[in-house]
Amino acid sequence: MKSEDKKSGVGIQIPVKNIKIHQPKTDEQYKPRDQIYVRKVQGFFQQLRQKMNFIFLIGFAIIPWFQYNGHQAILFDIAEQRFTFWGLTLWPQDLTLLAWLFIIGAFLLFFVTTFLGRVWCGYLCPQTVWTFIFIWFEEKIEGTANQRKKLDSQKLDFNKFWRKALKHFCWLMFSILTALTFVGYFVPVEQAFMDFFTFNASLGLASVVWFFTFCTYGNAGWMREIMCLHMCPYARFQSAMFDKDTLTVTYDYNRGESRGPRSRKQDPKDLGLGDCIDCNLCVHVCPTGIDIRNGLQYECINCGACVDACDGVMDRMNYDRGLIRYTTEHELEGKKVHIIRPKLIGYALVLIIMGSLLVFEIMHREPVSMDIIRDRTELAKENFNGEIENVYTLKILNKSQTDNYYRLSMKGIDNITWNGDQEVFVKAASVYTLPISITVDPYELEGAYMTDITFVIELISDEDEVVVEHESRFFNKR
Repeated sequence: MKSEDKKSGVGIQIPVKNIKIHQPKTDEQYKPRDQIYVRKVQGFFQQLRQKMNFIFLIGFAIIPWFQYNGHQAILFDIAEQRFTFWGLTLWPQDLTLLAWLFIIGAFLLFFVTTFLGRVWCGYLCPQTVWTFIFIWFEEKIEGTANQRKKLDSQKLDFNKFWRKALKHFCWLMFSILTALTFVGYFVPVEQAFMDFFTFNASLGLASVVWFFTFCTYGNAGWMREIMCLHMCPYARFQSAMFDKDTLTVTYDYNRGESRGPRSRKQDPKDLGLGDCIDCNLCVHVCPTGIDIRNGLQYECINCGACVDACDGVMDRMNYDRGLIRYTTEHELEGKKVHIIRPKLIGYALVLIIMGSLLVFEIMHREPVSMDIIRDRTELAKENFNGEIENVYTLKILNKSQTDNYYRLSMKGIDNITWNGDQEVFVKAASVYTLPISITVDPYELEGAYMTDITFVIELISDEDEVVVEHESRFFNKR
């Protein structure tokens, strides 16, 4: 394309760049995902992952069965609005403690991600743990990745039928056990197992168990990497916590390129090749099906499977390990790696402060509390003796794990008459409801329409005496 300069009259050549826009075909645009046949690999990181998965799974399975002081040690009883952690019982009034726990957990995840990348996903995420367990069932029943691929391509015969049926049966049974164990954190676990397997479970319990059964079966058996790629929000915002000193699984491009096959006896430098022999084994062992050689991708869960696979190939080729390894951008660029850096220090300080506040709040948490509910029909009334009477309902919450006797009293007005029990017995982790009425000579009120009063709870014990005070109001009749 040419244009003419008005002053000089000389034509000026304007460069034009042709840009081709790729328009995907309709059938490719909506093509379903290809099934990933994850190949088994052995190595240091896979052994570490398997041991961590085993510890996580055993902990998940046995924790609901622990007993403490005659009750289930860990129980989130939503129906009773009571969360039990060994010797600590939390109620809706203690919601701030749960909030602190969630906030600390979030910042701990940020800290670990900044330091070690997405290792939570690769080593401890339940989706990853259960996916590898389901893949283990596939390997034991259907064979290796190549055998599974060959089996799926065959027509349905008896061999294919019984293998597929047994695999899905194992998946379903494991999903049922998973769902029952998970429900056992919210209802008494022994009763849940007994009722379910004896067909005496309530409709609500059975519905929840079957719901989580099919969620586990679908997520770990069928969806797998779809959960990590498209449904997990952590995959999307993890990069905001990464920096150039974050340890991630990375392919050493400068060392590996140009890639290409060769024999062990050939010198790659003579062939103009790097250390990567382009075997694609790193792709075959990846549970999300990505090629780590294309650079850092949000789909990578940092499980280290490609690291072990590549190290094995390097050993066979007599090359140095580490073509794919846990490393940082600064290390690949030949720069100094800063392990201790401002972002990590900031997260660590926040964790220390929040953890200290949580411990402080737990240590100063009152073991008993009281809610005061006034009579809703009338604020005050005059009895046959001419005294003013106010009616209250006291709800005494024993937050401790021991049964206790409490003494009740009121201050703020002299010469009152307490109508109701003043010494009560409250079982551990339970609420005691006590209706009472307070009568006062109107001369004690000095004509005031409303008087501030305080209800007092004292623990009847030789060891220690807990005093809890709760303010309220006493109304005069007008």
